[in-house]
Amino acid sequence: MLLLYNTVIRLYFAAVWSASFFNRKARLWINGRKVRTFLRFENSIWFHFASLGEFEQGRPVLEALRAKYPGDKIVITFFSPSGYEVRKNTPLADAVYYLPLDTRKNAREFIGTMQPRLIVFTKYEYWYHFLREARHRDIPVYIISGIFRPGQVFFKWCGGLHRKMLSFVTRFFVQDERSKQLLAQAGFDNVTVSGDTRFDRVWANARQPKAIPGLAEFKGSHKVFIAGSTWPQDERLIATLVDRYPELKFIIAPHEVSGDKIDSLINLLPEDSTARYSQISNLKSQISNLKTLVIDNIGMLSSLYQYGDVAYIGGGFGAGIHNTLEAAAFGLPVIFGPNYGKFNEAKDLIALKAGFSIADESELAGIADTLINDEPFCHAAAKKAGDYVEEHTGATKMILENIVNY
Repeated sequence: MLLLYNTVIRLYFAAVWSASFFNRKARLWINGRKVRTFLRFENSIWFHFASLGEFEQGRPVLEALRAKYPGDKIVITFFSPSGYEVRKNTPLADAVYYLPLDTRKNAREFIGTMQPRLIVFTKYEYWYHFLREARHRDIPVYIISGIFRPGQVFFKWCGGLHRKMLSFVTRFFVQDERSKQLLAQAGFDNVTVSGDTRFDRVWANARQPKAIPGLAEFKGSHKVFIAGSTWPQDERLIATLVDRYPELKFIIAPHEVSGDKIDSLINLLPEDSTARYSQISNLKSQISNLKTLVIDNIGMLSSLYQYGDVAYIGGGFGAGIHNTLEAAAFGLPVIFGPNYGKFNEAKDLIALKAGFSIADESELAGIADTLINDEPFCHAAAKKAGDYVEEHTGATKMILENIVNY
């Protein structure tokens, strides 16, 4: 089974390498892993994140450990370019790298150079050779905000190697009781139900958001509909609302901000009242006359929601919805597509009538009408969204206490 795993890892690398000749993201993935010179540390704390979302999820624990152990170096690795390229210069770390390919040699070299005294992986991603090398060196490994489902390979007859990976983990901090039960059935009792650190992160962010130049002028006295992390199918639906609500303003922050993606989005919108955010500094007094603003950079979304009244979260017509909690923390009712089954918070928000799933243009128009025109209903949904996030904070404190005690 290990031979098959090693083969798949190398085949994956070959596939991404082939794609790198015509795909920018694949090219960044390959070129980033050409770096073979790592800073050498005597004591470090190593955090690994799959991508940008996991970085924000694990950030409260990162900040807490950095404050608790100021003498230790912080090392961050990312699997995906969408995480590394945005956070490669974060002041929270002493070194930021792409995670090297998971081979025995790479794991020995990387861990031997970083000399971590503890390792933290966020939510998911389990790499056999890195986890095995950590166990060999007696380095504690923690999984934070872990989430497990019955269909995952760990719990299948063919998942022996993956269950072996789980055996290298010192302690799992999971989001819910179901995850704890699944791990118990697989023979693991080193589990704490701590909740999701994303609640801590988004709640802290909503209490002290960064002001974004030009957005207050854009909003004025209007209600604002914010669409975050959108994909083309989301954007086609949102475009139908722009003409439907002449007094409403729109901010759309697409998941991908390459030139052709932004161009395609702008072509869906009224030309005379739409602008890119990168142009806003040139518009000055004309900002207030805009109806739709397209965000053409990455990293602003978590602060954008402070200017909104209703939020739409993208991804629900693809692999799954993006972060609903960022908007909910600001007390915004959230709308999203039908693919939300893997996200407990989306189910909770729906049950509270603070979140709303739509399947088509008609359903979007229906819930938008209610939230925009029915003030008492919208206000109640907004309060429930904010209260839900606040009530679920506290995971970071629990995780930190456990790690320190260990």
